[in-house]
Amino acid sequence: MDATQLKQVFPGLEEELYQQMSAHATVKSVKAGDTLLRVGQTIRSTMLIASGIIKLYREDEDGNEFFIYHLTPGQACSLSFVCSARSEKSEVLARALTDAEVISLPPELMDKWMTTYKSWYQFVLSSYRNRFESLLQTIDAIAFSTMDERLEFYLKRQVKQFGSTLNITHQEIAHDLNSSREVISRLLKKMEARNMLVLHRNSIEWLLP
Repeated sequence: MDATQLKQVFPGLEEELYQQMSAHATVKSVKAGDTLLRVGQTIRSTMLIASGIIKLYREDEDGNEFFIYHLTPGQACSLSFVCSARSEKSEVLARALTDAEVISLPPELMDKWMTTYKSWYQFVLSSYRNRFESLLQTIDAIAFSTMDERLEFYLKRQVKQFGSTLNITHQEIAHDLNSSREVISRLLKKMEARNMLVLHRNSIEWLLP
């Protein structure tokens, strides 16, 4: 990926840094459904998103999933910053929701760029802060909210990311919220009765601002 393309996806960096990234970056194309990270996998490079959407989630021993957050173009997996520098193992799973392009950078450059380029230092700190805020929101939703409140929070988060029409099934939502399809379907019907959304086959149309 050349410097011009990088500038479009990751604006605000120094010109020299774009040249460095272009010289050292490896771009990998992945298909929707591909797994990028598995629990226990050693992370050996950073992961920046050039295009597409990547989902990070946890999975228990029974295969139940719990959604953490999405990564979109211009964002980075903050976990990869830490783990790649120390060759540590991943504690989460990452899967491509759409076809995507993922940029990998050698970990040995990370510390160097942190001290050499102010914009990279700010980008890394911003990535940590944004992910920490996302985790706090998720924790608050789990600890202090009822399931219907968690569902509303989840849907608003999805709408902000993907738009008012969500191509998602009740089962997929249940996986993400570690609930059952029956519970999710019942709550969605209640929300539809309150004119918050319209249920379609395999999609949900959000009506509120």
